[in-house]
Amino acid sequence: MAWIVGFPPGGTADTLTRRAAVLLSRKTGQPVVVENRAGASGAVAVQAAASAAADGYTMVTMAGPGIDAQGTPALGNGLQPVAMLAKGPMVLVGPMANAPPADLQALLAEARRNPKAWSYATSGTGTPQHLAGELLNRLAGTSILHVPYKGGAQAIGGVVGGQVPLAMLGVMPLLPYIASGKVKAYAVTSASRLRATLPDVPTMQEAGLADYDISQWNLVAVAEKVPSARVAQLNRWINEIMTSREMKEALRVTGCVPLEGSPAFVSSFVRAEDEKWRAFARAVGIAN
Repeated sequence: MAWIVGFPPGGTADTLTRRAAVLLSRKTGQPVVVENRAGASGAVAVQAAASAAADGYTMVTMAGPGIDAQGTPALGNGLQPVAMLAKGPMVLVGPMANAPPADLQALLAEARRNPKAWSYATSGTGTPQHLAGELLNRLAGTSILHVPYKGGAQAIGGVVGGQVPLAMLGVMPLLPYIASGKVKAYAVTSASRLRATLPDVPTMQEAGLADYDISQWNLVAVAEKVPSARVAQLNRWINEIMTSREMKEALRVTGCVPLEGSPAFVSSFVRAEDEKWRAFARAVGIAN
């Protein structure tokens, strides 16, 4: 069984998929091979999944909320939903070198005074991190420049190495760098703090942006032509995996929660998120 990820190794989608793939292999007794097909903010991977055989042995992890390029396969257009994986916060970070601003408000004040000096890295254009960064700009009255990388791991390298002053990324791959003091965490994007691992890092709301709230999520999809019986089987397996004690403990440290549900639930969830964030993207000028 092949499980495709549209980003390089080391990012949130990749890490989450690899943990789930190990458990799926144990459950089914079949090898599950994770394939990283990075490019075009995940579009290369969904194209591959949409054109795969109809046997249901090729899955793809999709991230959201996001703004896909026109013509890219999506749910209901070349792909069908299988199950949700998890939903969780992102975090705004910057390098610890060169006396970073003390907190988010100090950072935003600097960004307003000298806008050309500030930019933020993400795992790609139209990704959840991109939307989170533009939501920050919208609510804070800043114009911090977006710098898309090919994936979260590359974006981390950019901010740790000082090539970019900020990054907006998922919590999972950032935790070791925050713990080691290589990056400073300014705020998490969810409405609640990460009590398990980042108890001292405020939410964006606590840091002064009252209406700020966005989380990223990942789902699993297969080609639209895969039979419903196979989709139902995959849905059952993945829901069991994501709500297992082993996976829930792994998710807890990153503030993520599983989103168990049927393929119909996935479609409804994504439709609502898509409507909300596409309207926002049009309002801020990053989508038509």
